[in-house]
Amino acid sequence: MKRILQVLSALAVMGYPLAVYFGLQLLPSGVIAIVLCGLLITRLSLSRQQLKPMLAPLIVGIALTAASFIAKRHDWLLYYPVVINLSMLALFGHSLKYGPCMIERLAKLKEPDLPPEATPYLVKVTLIWCLFFVLNGFMALYTALATSIETWTLYNGFIAYLLMGTLLGGEWLYRTLWLKKHG
Repeated sequence: MKRILQVLSALAVMGYPLAVYFGLQLLPSGVIAIVLCGLLITRLSLSRQQLKPMLAPLIVGIALTAASFIAKRHDWLLYYPVVINLSMLALFGHSLKYGPCMIERLAKLKEPDLPPEATPYLVKVTLIWCLFFVLNGFMALYTALATSIETWTLYNGFIAYLLMGTLLGGEWLYRTLWLKKHG
C-alpha cells in the first residue's frame, strides 16, 4: 500500500498542472485543492528521507493548496510551478557555492571516475540549469498572473517539461561525447 501511495503522490506532483486544470473543470469548487493538499502531505510523509532537497517545495505546496481551499481561491494553485523552479534554482545555486555542483553529482552517478578536467564544464552546465530555472520560473509566474488556465496548463504541464527534457537530453549527449573525447 505504501508503494502505491508513493507512486500516486509522485504522479500527482509531476502531473500537478494537469490535475489542477482537470480538477477545476470537473470537480466542485475547492475539491482539487484539498485532494492535491492530501497528495502532497502523503508525498511528504512517505518520502521525507529520500526527498530532503524537496521538503521546502512540498511544504510550500501544502500551504498553497490548503490556503487555496480555505480562502476559496483556486488561482493560488497556479503558483506551485513557480515554487518548484525557485527551489531548484536554490538547490543548484547552493551546489555551485558549496560544491560539488549539482550536475557533477548527477554525472558521477553514471560515471564515478570523471576526469578533473570535467569539473569546469559541469559547473557551466549547472549555471545553464540555474538560468533555465530563472527563465522557467518567470514563465510559470507570467502564465499564473496573465494568461488563461489553458495557457498555464499548456506551458507548465507540457512545454516546460519538453524544454527540461531537451536541455537534459542535449546536455547528456554532449557530455557523453565530451567524455569520450577527453576521457
